[in-house]
Amino acid sequence: MEMHQIRYFLAVCDKGTFTRAAQAVYVSQPSMTQAIKKLEEELGGELFVRDRGGCHLTALGRLVEPNLRRIFLEAQAIKAEAIRFTRLNTVPIRVGMMNTIGSQSLNPVFADFQRDFPRIELELIVDTESNLLRQLDAGYLDLVISAPIALPVRPFQSLLLYRERYVVVFSNQHRFKQMQNIDLKALQSEPYLDRLNCELREKLKSVCRDLHIELYAAYRSNSEEWILNMVRAGMGVALMPEFSVPKDTELVDYRNLIDPEIIRDIHAIFQTQVSPKPERQALIAKLQQGF
Repeated sequence: MEMHQIRYFLAVCDKGTFTRAAQAVYVSQPSMTQAIKKLEEELGGELFVRDRGGCHLTALGRLVEPNLRRIFLEAQAIKAEAIRFTRLNTVPIRVGMMNTIGSQSLNPVFADFQRDFPRIELELIVDTESNLLRQLDAGYLDLVISAPIALPVRPFQSLLLYRERYVVVFSNQHRFKQMQNIDLKALQSEPYLDRLNCELREKLKSVCRDLHIELYAAYRSNSEEWILNMVRAGMGVALMPEFSVPKDTELVDYRNLIDPEIIRDIHAIFQTQVSPKPERQALIAKLQQGF
């Protein structure tokens, strides 16, 4: 089993087809197909079933996927550590950032931190909360910044950084621009852009059911950038955390969501059962000061 075979396998898992996977890892599709065929021969069975909808994992594929993903992450971490070791002039801190956390509130704190500690290197890893917590548990990350639905238990500790309102986001030509606040019922008559990575998505569905509100999901995406681009194009409206909305564009505007108001808490999450790096403690202290 070779590392490039694992990388190709995971690419197909993530992209859903051999064509998109080959494009993502910059290899020809025949080369990818041949590498995965050799991996299947070594593992003793097919890993994917192909149909018109794309590629789906077989039972064997589902069995080996978590371990192959772990092996790949470990190899990446070892390579990164080796590179850092050869540099010696910086101390790395790896921070996991949940993919729906906006940079507006955190970038000033990170900039202030690097001014005070110029020899500490910050590496930001953006991913889903579940993936980040697995990497934190394995020791690949020093800190995770997330908006957990439920606070994690030991061996993790969490620190509340700030609270963030959900707002209604729309194009600057939209009728909502004339309103001061917007209630949830007003969204019923609008094409709704559904953020699939929203951690409060199930809560929102529950609120809609209780209030007998039906949102028409004209489009869905797991990409915050795609949602914002569709808002800019006037394709619909979205519910987003306030600090995820760009403030430097004339194409997008927003108003506070009321009735009901939805708020999320942003936490720093870290390990309690490992000896803390002084650099990590310095970053946590700076985050506390910044909010």
